[in-house]
Amino acid sequence: MSKAAALRFFLLLLLFCISGGTLVMANGKKTWCVAKPSTDEASLLANINYACSHVDCRILQKGCSCFSPDNLINHASIAMNLYYQAKGRNLWNCDFKCSGLIVITNPSYGNCVYE
Repeated sequence: MSKAAALRFFLLLLLFCISGGTLVMANGKKTWCVAKPSTDEASLLANINYACSHVDCRILQKGCSCFSPDNLINHASIAMNLYYQAKGRNLWNCDFKCSGLIVITNPSYGNCVYE
């Protein structure tokens, strides 16, 4: 990691701490919530069920823009992000029992647009 990248990371972390744990857009960058790749299938399914019981997850239905690829990690990431965005992009809205990961790179792909 370059010194400039390390400094940006440090400043983002400092901004996070100063904001009281609320993730904010830094330098105009938005944040998204995705599932950690190491998350087990039972937790991914639980995350989908929890998130989709609180937000509209229709974009995950067969034939919709975010159905493919049809796998748990993909569907969980989309559902978790829908929940995270709807609830205010706070750190705790992406926790999902430590299976969520906040990213600053837009995870959208093809016709599937992450909010």
